[in-house]
Amino acid sequence: MKCALLDNGLKIKAKNSFSTRSFNSKQKLLQGIADFITTFILDQGLKRSEILGVGIGLPGPVDTFKGIVHFLPNIPGWREVNVKKNLDLKTKLPVFIDNDAKLMCLAESSSGAAAGYSNVLCLTLGTGVGGGLIINNSLYRGKDNAAGEFGHVPINETGPLCGCGSKACLEAYIGNNAILKEAHKIFGPDISLEEISKMANNNDLLSVKFWRDVGKKLGLALSGVINLLNLDAVVIGGGVACAGRPLFESVKETILLRSMRVQAKRVRVFKAKLGTDAGVIGAGYLVKERLGK
Repeated sequence: MKCALLDNGLKIKAKNSFSTRSFNSKQKLLQGIADFITTFILDQGLKRSEILGVGIGLPGPVDTFKGIVHFLPNIPGWREVNVKKNLDLKTKLPVFIDNDAKLMCLAESSSGAAAGYSNVLCLTLGTGVGGGLIINNSLYRGKDNAAGEFGHVPINETGPLCGCGSKACLEAYIGNNAILKEAHKIFGPDISLEEISKMANNNDLLSVKFWRDVGKKLGLALSGVINLLNLDAVVIGGGVACAGRPLFESVKETILLRSMRVQAKRVRVFKAKLGTDAGVIGAGYLVKERLGK
């Protein structure tokens, strides 16, 4: 987990991170998060009374107003967990939670790549494929606060099993695990996605084709959403976005081919501007929004 201290202008004053791998239960991890927050505040020479609140992004469907995680598709055992209530008590601070991609979307649409655009889809491409939607300058949450799950749009009738329990979701094709599995077939078992990105950006033809194929799948799914919502911007972030030009060119070409003319002409596709800081900046926006600050 990444952690940051932000001032009232949402500028990052300090950063840190910690591994969650050693926590083998929900309660131990929640206690670990609470302990880390407490230590992080003390390390900055601050008191609890100087902290407005804590924002936390989580990779799955979240009821942001009740503070409940419904489930985390790629982390077993997290179903209907009231994270807010638990951490409010442990940290003695107001805690607010949301889906991590929604927080990235808040940040990128407010002060990042999509600043100035009114209808935006923001994507995080990593282990999962997360999404957040800005409609008419407001974050769209849906009736159950669960909107934006772009990675779980089915792109075939049948296909590989997805972590959410369904089949043939976009995430099952272009999530990190799926991409890496395909990469091992093509390049061998010792290759990493970072290496393939470097090779592609040095014009290695096989690597370029690899990322263009990923971009085509992503572009196909985006085309349907662009036709439906008439977006003016799409922002792509996360580790996979580091594939660079071959991926983005393929996405844009596919959108032009498969979206309707009016919608395709309108939309712009950007690489996320805030990088790995987008989530923590979005968490700051969340706290200020909830507290009316």
